[in-house]
Amino acid sequence: MKIGFIGAGKVGYSLGRYFAENGLFLTGYYSRDIQSSMEAAKFTGSKGYEEISELVSDSDVIFITVPDGSIIEVYDKVKQVGIAGKQICHCSGAMSASEAFHDLSEYGASGCSIHPLFPVSSKYDSFRELHKAFFCIEGDEANVKIWSDIFEKFGNRTRVISGEDKSEYHAACSISSNLVCALVAKSLSIFEKCGFTESEAKTALEPLIMSNIRRVLAVGPVDALTGPVERNDVDTVLKHIRCMGNEVDRNMYMAVSRKLVDIAEKKHPDSDYEELKRLLK
Repeated sequence: MKIGFIGAGKVGYSLGRYFAENGLFLTGYYSRDIQSSMEAAKFTGSKGYEEISELVSDSDVIFITVPDGSIIEVYDKVKQVGIAGKQICHCSGAMSASEAFHDLSEYGASGCSIHPLFPVSSKYDSFRELHKAFFCIEGDEANVKIWSDIFEKFGNRTRVISGEDKSEYHAACSISSNLVCALVAKSLSIFEKCGFTESEAKTALEPLIMSNIRRVLAVGPVDALTGPVERNDVDTVLKHIRCMGNEVDRNMYMAVSRKLVDIAEKKHPDSDYEELKRLLK
């Protein structure tokens, strides 16, 4: 199976290097910027292509690793080259294979979407930790089976999901990953108002964040919940709201706290949280 990549960004670099180090054969990379193609090829021990048609011709599997908004545009170019018998894949968490490649069967090809539940944040380093990633796979049944087997041989855990569930699935990923960045950013800014440097604030928060997230994953959010909402401490929550510098921050704090009340009520079903609920409205 000869694998080519269209798009030489963080995901393309990381998956390509991960595949190569686990014994899969890469044809190489095509990018609008030939320098990017050559750099990705050097990083993965493959070839940099100047023409998209050459990469498609040389490859059995084509990964389109461009931003989500460009996947369909790139696919429309790829299918004109001739893709009969080939497998076309993308790595979007929010888009299904059929949504991205709506007319694949008309061109004699098949499709698949492969999404790593992992923050691919570095072109050159993220591949080192992809062995820890959980991969969700969706699309043509035969392709799904092929890639499930491949990743399980690599040591990764996988889950086959329905294309209809991709939006909900990706929302769940974003809440646990991207939205946390907003919460931590606000926490850091408040620490800095208290006289901490950003570096000091991150050092201070690390054991709190890491210990908490390990506890959440070990026992679940209900048993892991602590803090003023869990204690039904209305006065402290009111003080927190008054610390929020603008409407956006207040709304963020109050919206998340309302969800925490739901969790707290499960932990303490005999407690009356009505006063706190009124405050958070």
